[in-house]
Amino acid sequence: MAAQQVDAQGEYIKLDQFLKLANLVESGGQAKALIQGGMVKVNGEVETRRGRKLHQGDAVEFEGEVLVVEVA
Repeated sequence: MAAQQVDAQGEYIKLDQFLKLANLVESGGQAKALIQGGMVKVNGEVETRRGRKLHQGDAVEFEGEVLVVEVA
């Protein structure tokens, strides 16, 4: 499975914001439910904190898709 890069502005981006930016969810509420339901992994580990700060190179996995954080 190939990783796809998603560009974010700033030093970090929160996990729920990242899911919206990557068009994996339509709303913050949907992101919250999926994260708290254990449906999202960060760097291979299930992450249940929607405010988790993602930094350059972090890998987010959702529904078999892997996205890599690229911050500007």
